[in-house]
Amino acid sequence: MIFFKRPQDEQRPEAEPEDLDLLRQRVEGADLPEHVLKVALKELDKLQKTDPAVAEYAIGTAYVDFLLSLPWNHFTVDNLDLDRAQEILGQAHHGLQHVKDRILDYLAVRTLCSLQAFRVLVVDDEEIARTNLEYVLRKDGHQVDTAVDGQEAFDKLRIKEYDLVITDLKMQKMDGLQLLEAIKKISPHTETIMVTGYATVTSAVTALQKGAVTYLSKPINMAELRSLVSSVKERRRHMQMTRGPILCFSGPPGTGKTSIGRSIAQALERRFVRLSLAGLRDEAELRGHRRTYVGAMPGRIIHEIRRLGVKNPVFMLDEIDKIGQDFRGDPASVLLEILDPEQNSHFMDHYLDVPFDLSGVMFIATANGVERLPRPLLDRLEVIQFPGYTEREKLAIARHFMIPRQLEEHGLRGRDVSFSEETILTIIRGYTREAGLRHLERELAAVCRKVARLYLTAKDSQGPGEIPPDVIPELLGPPRYTFEVTEARSRIGVATGLVWSELGGEIIFVESTRMRGSQQLILTGSLGTILKESAQTALSYVRSHAEHFGLDPDFFRDSDIHIHIPAGAIPKDGPSAGITIAVSLLSLLMQRPVRRDVAMTGELTLSGRLLPVAGVREKILAAQRAGVSTVIFPQRNESDIRLLEEDVLMDIDVVLAEGIEQILDKVLEPAQGS
Repeated sequence: MIFFKRPQDEQRPEAEPEDLDLLRQRVEGADLPEHVLKVALKELDKLQKTDPAVAEYAIGTAYVDFLLSLPWNHFTVDNLDLDRAQEILGQAHHGLQHVKDRILDYLAVRTLCSLQAFRVLVVDDEEIARTNLEYVLRKDGHQVDTAVDGQEAFDKLRIKEYDLVITDLKMQKMDGLQLLEAIKKISPHTETIMVTGYATVTSAVTALQKGAVTYLSKPINMAELRSLVSSVKERRRHMQMTRGPILCFSGPPGTGKTSIGRSIAQALERRFVRLSLAGLRDEAELRGHRRTYVGAMPGRIIHEIRRLGVKNPVFMLDEIDKIGQDFRGDPASVLLEILDPEQNSHFMDHYLDVPFDLSGVMFIATANGVERLPRPLLDRLEVIQFPGYTEREKLAIARHFMIPRQLEEHGLRGRDVSFSEETILTIIRGYTREAGLRHLERELAAVCRKVARLYLTAKDSQGPGEIPPDVIPELLGPPRYTFEVTEARSRIGVATGLVWSELGGEIIFVESTRMRGSQQLILTGSLGTILKESAQTALSYVRSHAEHFGLDPDFFRDSDIHIHIPAGAIPKDGPSAGITIAVSLLSLLMQRPVRRDVAMTGELTLSGRLLPVAGVREKILAAQRAGVSTVIFPQRNESDIRLLEEDVLMDIDVVLAEGIEQILDKVLEPAQGS
């Protein structure tokens, strides 16, 4: 039997040990947190005993290199200039004042936290030592109190909170270790530095085990002490300023949720990253894969933070309401940890396998509607509503933001091209029907493209000048939308309702008809369960109050009633159409046409009471767009209507009612022939 001996220089290439030594030097020289340093060194020790030819060696080196690449201690300093932030938000967005106020409130709180005095308590039974420390620390701008022994210090801690306690070890009544234990009980967030002239290894270890920041021996090196105090102050200031609300911007598409997130990052001078959660189904996308899997990678949260190189960016989680769920896990459950300020300071990525502090990240979520979010996740979010825009707001945004941008993008800047106010209103009213602004910007872009082509084909080079409104149909085609409410005649059994969806407010038409049959209620129009129950409730209310309305109590005996809501391909659900269905039925049975310029919304009970509804602002804007002159709301929505701006209520007469009887004469016209 012949044995072939492997040459010594081929057993382990010289490059691998050298690379491993360099990696160890990088780990030891990096400013890693203690718990991360231990994990990295342990991984290097394991790699030292591993053959570089095996796959685990490459996986291990990649893992250590990934640990070194994360910004464990790198963060940007916030710019807390309120005037500058207000100017940036005002330049980028028109309106949305309540959103801007919330951001400015947040910056004001952070400014006050950064300006708070650093409170220090010096405890020493030697007067000279107390006086010297007090003088040095006051000179550095700290707020300093003193105590002659542990008991006096304990009494002061019970009535006043301190950021740092510098205490002697040997004192009468209560020594430094006893005071340290008391501090951790009554003020666990207060840091402690132990000072003594009888320094021993045992006493130092005991003090550190009980929670002291460090242990200094007398005589004190003042430069070292000042450096320690400054580091404690900076760490506490950073901890105070990192925790903040988790904002969730909720509103229809195109209302500026994502763009205002960028403006917040610009105002704070933080880096910005956007992560779309739409359709996300695998929770490993957020939390990462364990390193035991082939091709394991960190989650997208840690990956983006590594790419940015700072631990406190503005992180936008877009379309959080579109997140999916299947057999691979529930990504929403991972968000419970990521978006909870009490938990995200120790976020565990499966690949990283060591806690990473996400408390410095400013998370902003966006959603079209928060109704589908799990309740535990919604409780962690501060929801800020982004309402739809009024016609005046759209006009101002188009003139000051959209048109200059579109002229720039289409090579028309500096040319003789302008839009009159009537032209912009023509586009808004005839070619868009939305709560946001995306379709409006598309139509303006289409006009600019047509104008650019005409500019090049024209013989003169002056440009078309001001675009008149009568040219818009030639450029964009015939108008797509009309005031279908005001342009239609009043009809029996057809009532106009107001509904709200994640796309904003909309109008609906409820049609009712009666025919011979066997007491069936037929409901069509792709109606959901709640809407079907509203129709049943409305019919039961009308039947139980038939004599009150002058109807035959047996009108339903040999009849079928069919209720239809057009646009049958669009699913519809919700309780707010109850009053509209009841009015449609009463119009049918009383043979009184429904006024077409009146729209209504409200949940109807069996007794005829109207319950409040949501989306008041969006519904009134939908009524404006459709040309409605009168809207009917439940009386209990009065407080919501009082908060609306004048632009929203312009040309709209709002009627508040507690029951359906109060509005019949306002909604129904006299019977034909009467």
